Amino acid sequence: MPTRPGTKSGAEPAAAAAPPRAPLALSLQFADVAHRETLPRHRVARWLRAALAAPAELTVRIVGEAEGRALNREFRGKDYATNVLTFDYQRAPTLVADIVLCAPVVEREAGEQGIGLEAHYAHLLVHGALHAQGFDHERAADAEAMEARESAIVVGLGFGDPYAGSTG
Repeated sequence: MPTRPGTKSGAEPAAAAAPPRAPLALSLQFADVAHRETLPRHRVARWLRAALAAPAELTVRIVGEAEGRALNREFRGKDYATNVLTFDYQRAPTLVADIVLCAPVVEREAGEQGIGLEAHYAHLLVHGALHAQGFDHERAADAEAMEARESAIVVGLGFGDPYAGSTG
């Protein structure tokens, strides 16, 4: 049997090994259904997996302004709806966390920043997943490291760098 170029004895070429993916159990909830079509389960799972370094059980909840504000007030003492909140409960051996995204805030920010809604959701899900794994941006050095990691992941997913042109 003739051999194919780049193979030995007619064997199929070895497939490039895909990087191992951490297992993900995902619950996707829509209290606000405005962006349901933008956030199909397979897409949300892909974005989260790109940011995960370990197996995870995550609940992603998309909420409206009232629920987002109530959660931010109760858990952070800030009386306004914010774009993303992360609640991590366990980090090892399996990460267990909730990521809450406020649909009206995400949509408003995407418009203000001139970026697509899908790109902004992808960035905020990556951001939330990194928080759940212990990343932080309270100190400048930590913020720089977290932003660099976020940028690499988001760009790797095919979106623009969320911090390009940003001063912090």
